[in-house]
Amino acid sequence: MSDTLQPKKTIKWHELMGLGLIDLFTDSNFKVKTEQDMSVKPQYVDVLIISKATGKPVDKLPDGFEFLTDYNVLTYKSLNESLNQWAIVEILGHYVSYRKIVSPKDELLPESKFQVFAVCTKYPQKILGSEKNFGEDVKKIKAGVYKIDSKLTGSLIILVLSQMALEEQNALWQLFSGNAEGFKYGDVHYDWQAPEDKSLLYQLYQKYLKEGVSMPYTYEDFHRDYTMPFIESLPTELRLKGIPPEERLKGLPPSERLKGLPPSERLKGLPSSERLKGLPPSERLKGLPPSERLKGLPLSERLKGLAPSEIEAYLLKLKKESQSE
Repeated sequence: MSDTLQPKKTIKWHELMGLGLIDLFTDSNFKVKTEQDMSVKPQYVDVLIISKATGKPVDKLPDGFEFLTDYNVLTYKSLNESLNQWAIVEILGHYVSYRKIVSPKDELLPESKFQVFAVCTKYPQKILGSEKNFGEDVKKIKAGVYKIDSKLTGSLIILVLSQMALEEQNALWQLFSGNAEGFKYGDVHYDWQAPEDKSLLYQLYQKYLKEGVSMPYTYEDFHRDYTMPFIESLPTELRLKGIPPEERLKGLPPSERLKGLPPSERLKGLPSSERLKGLPPSERLKGLPPSERLKGLPLSERLKGLAPSEIEAYLLKLKKESQSE
């Protein structure tokens, strides 16, 4: 497994949901914050903030997100967590704090600009009870989507991911549905905005295994069907990140390693003896003026190969030139 896929730390379910939503809303008209300071003193809490932004609308919002408004406060309870009364009290408290933070100093923004979402994998029996016994303040909008309108708590949207319809707009919800069929559906149908974000699948797969969920295929199958295609989808710079030069070049023939390098770069660092190795004398001396070619040669070497008559003629020439001066 490459460093790109290996988690640097244990990632919580809540953080994975946040990263998934960040990918969903990439370059859209909503932005996601995965932590928010809710107090005068820094106190970051595990809520997700989804607020209006400049960008293009998402083509198909996941079920339940048709209720998104200007400011949205979201909590998420995973497979091993329960959406109970305390969780509802907590998220409503965060909503109150957040509304104060983003409102002008002298006046609160209207309640209609805010929506609270409680997202959970399992059906919250203690909160909703049996569907046939719903009161007037609880409505089932569609599969997995419930709305509570209460004078006491205001509007609350509850999204139950294990009940979401197996439809393409819900592909991200299916990855968090808590069952193997949903995970497989989400893997096939979710269209990742940033290819590198797909590494979340590895984290989710590992978490499901730890929770004892029987996954649709073995780790080897997952590695073959997901890991390698994912690596191949990454930009070159990300695939090579952290790999030392000697590993990058391993197995490449010399011709490929040198491809595109100018001569000056190819020869850099080589001693003269290595750079000249294999070159015939004529090539070594090409372009050198006579003075450079003879430099350092003793007289006996300079005269070697010349006939005595050539040497005498040259000496006679020098003598005449000196006398004429």
